[in-house]
Amino acid sequence: MPKCLILQPIHPAGVDVLKAAGIEVVHASSAAMDVVAAEIGDADAIITRDAGINAVALDAAKRLKVIANHGIGTNKIDLARAKELNIPTVFTPTANARSVAEHTLMLMLAVAKRTVAADQATRNNDWRFKYSGGMVEISGKTMGIIGFGTIGRITAEMAAAGFGMDVLVWSPSTPKETLEASGFRVAGSLEDVLRQSDVISLHRPSRPDTRHMINATTLKLMKPGAILVNTARGSLIDEQALYEALRDGQILGAGLDVYDPEPMSTDNPLLTLPNIVLAPHVAGSTEDALRNAATQCAEQIIDVLAGQRPPHIVDVSVWETRRLPSAAEA
Repeated sequence: MPKCLILQPIHPAGVDVLKAAGIEVVHASSAAMDVVAAEIGDADAIITRDAGINAVALDAAKRLKVIANHGIGTNKIDLARAKELNIPTVFTPTANARSVAEHTLMLMLAVAKRTVAADQATRNNDWRFKYSGGMVEISGKTMGIIGFGTIGRITAEMAAAGFGMDVLVWSPSTPKETLEASGFRVAGSLEDVLRQSDVISLHRPSRPDTRHMINATTLKLMKPGAILVNTARGSLIDEQALYEALRDGQILGAGLDVYDPEPMSTDNPLLTLPNIVLAPHVAGSTEDALRNAATQCAEQIIDVLAGQRPPHIVDVSVWETRRLPSAAEA
């Protein structure tokens, strides 16, 4: 019976799918890599979330045929070592897309309407709060979408359909034809979208070329009343530069679900600001998204173990050289 080691908790629906396919499910004692390395030896598959998996654990995984990443970001997985070992990595790029898009719009509205401050005022019986100002409308404003993958596209569609926003897209990794076919306006550069947008929403991956793409220089390009939202990766923003821009009133506010590093430090100066709304990386943690991610991981594991190519492989070149069952396992 093939075995799947689950490094971090997943939705029970995913476990049920694995068991129904005759796969033994084992939960790791801990997601610490030294513990994983000690327990992974006879696993044919693993499911990992933000713990990822490192080279030491992979080298100990003598039977491993597939790594299933519960989510989109794979930066915590040593993909280079997995490739050297001919172990394919699958992921779930569509599982939480709608939940993250909804969360993006929630943060936008929470900043625009000062929702957190209003909640606190109500709890403190401060009915003078309504005279404090600082709240703005969203309808008809320009939303800049930076990155037009699944989440960026859904966010754009919701913003346009739900709030009548004028959507402006910039996505250097998306084919020009795809952007033009979307029906949204296409910006010529990052600078263009920053200058024109009332709301800027980040949807790019964490890579060396995207690190601190929002920094002191690019923040100065934004409108004084701009709102910045990040539900993608914390490394996209220079947090010190953002703190200074918010403190000085350079932009209206920000809504963040991701940080660099995570968890964020308890002395992070962003925590002292009234014009920022923070969430602990939960945009993709709705019941619906967790169920989708868990079942998509399970289904792709079943595909790989059955010799069928799964729909979402991080590096498709590994599929042709993938590790196959030994004669002893067959």
